[in-house]
Amino acid sequence: MGKLDGKVVIVTGAASGIGKAAVELFRAEGATVVGADIVGGTEVRCDAGSEADVKRMVADVVRNHGRLDIFFANAGVSGGMANIAEQDAGDWAEVLRINLIGPFLAIKYGSPAMRDCGAAGSIICTASVAGLRSGAGGAAYSASKAGVINLVQNAAQQVGGSGIRINAICPGLIETGMTGKLYEAARSRGQGHRIGEINPLRRGGEPIEIARAALFLASDDSSYVNGHALVVDGGLSTSHPTARNFDFDMFGPSLVDLLG
Repeated sequence: MGKLDGKVVIVTGAASGIGKAAVELFRAEGATVVGADIVGGTEVRCDAGSEADVKRMVADVVRNHGRLDIFFANAGVSGGMANIAEQDAGDWAEVLRINLIGPFLAIKYGSPAMRDCGAAGSIICTASVAGLRSGAGGAAYSASKAGVINLVQNAAQQVGGSGIRINAICPGLIETGMTGKLYEAARSRGQGHRIGEINPLRRGGEPIEIARAALFLASDDSSYVNGHALVVDGGLSTSHPTARNFDFDMFGPSLVDLLG
């Protein structure tokens, strides 16, 4: 028997990286999974930050499958590493729309759908160690992920008594499309072996390692875990070293080293 036998699941950001790994793992554990992404190659084309798209997707899933048990709100964008002074409100608005409003919409429409079909459901939102403190991402990205952590705490309280659990995952450096350029840059310099060297495990992570954490939060294994931000980062957030106002090539570690 699988840990998700009979469950109906939505995964956003499902076309690649963590989302794709989660879709494959959840299906292997017996779930019916609807993968959604803004790009093609998934069951549903959905802009995770669009209220109309998310509302329609949830309604379609319930109509087609009779229920909704799990929503993994995983879609996100990096927003780059530009300095705050180099960004405008539009840059921030787009990062927040996808990274923070996206999980809000998953909760807004996913939780009543779960309640109406009698599911003791689970909503999982992808945050980041960048949301815990500075030094692991750009300012807009970090702020959006800090918002996700606070969002799940508030939402868990607001759906109290329903049996629906709402949690976040805080990945460290994981090799995905979002971080691909960092990995490529390190490998092109012959420094691929140094990726992740500043965390205690001395390596970067793989999408499947985050998918396994999502499986834990989705399944009954985490039946008493609620309003929690689960850190999966090889120990990086025990320190979060960072550097400021340096020419990285001349005076300090590379950007890959800092984010690793």
